[in-house]
Amino acid sequence: MQTWSDERCYWLGLYLIPGLGNRTFKRLIDTFGDPRGVFNADPKNLLRVVGIRQEAVRSIARREPAVDPVRELEAAERCGVRILTYGDRDYPHELREIHAPPMVLYVRGRVPPQNGTPVAVVGSRNATHYGLNVAERLGRGLGRGGVAVVSGMARGIDTAAHWGCLGAGGYTVAVLGTGVDQVYPRSNGRLMARILETGTVLSEFPMGTLPEPRNFPIRNRLISGLSRGVVVVEATRKSGSLITAAQALEQGREVFAVPGSVDSIKSAGTHFLLKQGARLVEGTEDILEELAIRPRVEPGVGKPAASPEAPDGVEGMVFRALDVYPLHIDEVVRKTCLPAGDVLGALMTLELKGLVRALPGRSYVRSA
Repeated sequence: MQTWSDERCYWLGLYLIPGLGNRTFKRLIDTFGDPRGVFNADPKNLLRVVGIRQEAVRSIARREPAVDPVRELEAAERCGVRILTYGDRDYPHELREIHAPPMVLYVRGRVPPQNGTPVAVVGSRNATHYGLNVAERLGRGLGRGGVAVVSGMARGIDTAAHWGCLGAGGYTVAVLGTGVDQVYPRSNGRLMARILETGTVLSEFPMGTLPEPRNFPIRNRLISGLSRGVVVVEATRKSGSLITAAQALEQGREVFAVPGSVDSIKSAGTHFLLKQGARLVEGTEDILEELAIRPRVEPGVGKPAASPEAPDGVEGMVFRALDVYPLHIDEVVRKTCLPAGDVLGALMTLELKGLVRALPGRSYVRSA
């Protein structure tokens, strides 16, 4: 029978028992005091714990977790990963409040502070330009105000929110649906490296866990659980972001939603949330006010940027024809009734002034 000198190996050993689950793990701890006590317990007493399976009892009695906890701990240490257990003082207190909290967390970068005011920003992976713009602005505004931004480092809205917060010098937390030694999606390698410089990457999944569809709904409860509120920027009716919003409500967190175009399927989910009573968000101040968060004020931060002078003439007509959603140049010509050459020249001038952004496919949008 194996014996482990490091107490964390007992936590990992129990955590890695096949078919155990967080709820049963916690019941075992409540009954036997700590993982060492569980491993030393009589199997007959283990079977009295509600929800435990005979297969799990046999694995505990034989000390046969799915992965050798010593090797798991060594793999974590090689990657600079800290193992946080439910029994640690640094374990996030927000997660202690949720249903079935993860009994073990794998943490890279900073350990999440206990006195923060985190807000989650989530939404569609295949976001529109409008959604990406809003997510980046919200992330930046929250970061400037000293509010931690929590998200899942997925493509689209998550990525924009993380980058916005980092660009403002803020603190952001990425909650993964993989092991913390995995970069997913691969295109976010630079983002993950940047988060690790000043922020936190964490997961409840063991080292080496690859992305599997079933992992992401599981991790979503941590995104909401770590936060005081969840902001959904863009989502379809079947989006995983609505799962996060539902879990936030179950956990007693506030739910916010950003409105979009009534013609955009990417905003159908957020409009559904608004109909259900979610707080409408037009800017960072709506979130801070609802959560009674007093933003941190820094020199030069919080002062409104000088608005560029509104264009007039042909440029003004073209600018007013544009929106936050992409518009093809042919549609701009149709709306303004101007010659195509004049429209193209105005668009080039507006882009140089930073008022307009050109997108692939000869489409244009107003800048943030």
